[in-house]
Amino acid sequence: MNLALWIVAGLMAAVFLVAGSTKLFIPRSTLAEAPGGGWVGGFSASFVKVLGALEIAGGVGLVLPAALGVAPFLTPVAASGLAIVMVGAAVVEIRRREYAHALLNVAYLALLVFVAWGRFGPEVLG
Repeated sequence: MNLALWIVAGLMAAVFLVAGSTKLFIPRSTLAEAPGGGWVGGFSASFVKVLGALEIAGGVGLVLPAALGVAPFLTPVAASGLAIVMVGAAVVEIRRREYAHALLNVAYLALLVFVAWGRFGPEVLG
């Protein structure tokens, strides 16, 4: 179980580091033109940048605290925070009738809930 948690946390960390970096460093207008990027039109550029920074912090928080053994309780906290972000993302995508993207967000949500559950519960010290 511990190995599965590490694999899923690492995968999710990579996803959110890339997604967060994209939101933080690519202009909002460019993001809006990308496939699946139309959602940024409903939010301010500042919101998109802050969201990107939070996703990067969450991605780091999924792996680094547990890997270093420094404040490992932050790993399930990061997973929980990113899960909340994925709920919001799924809601936005459903409202936009972009169901394939919403399904991907729900899949990420499930993986993040698995990490949060595993690190809060059965594999707290793993």
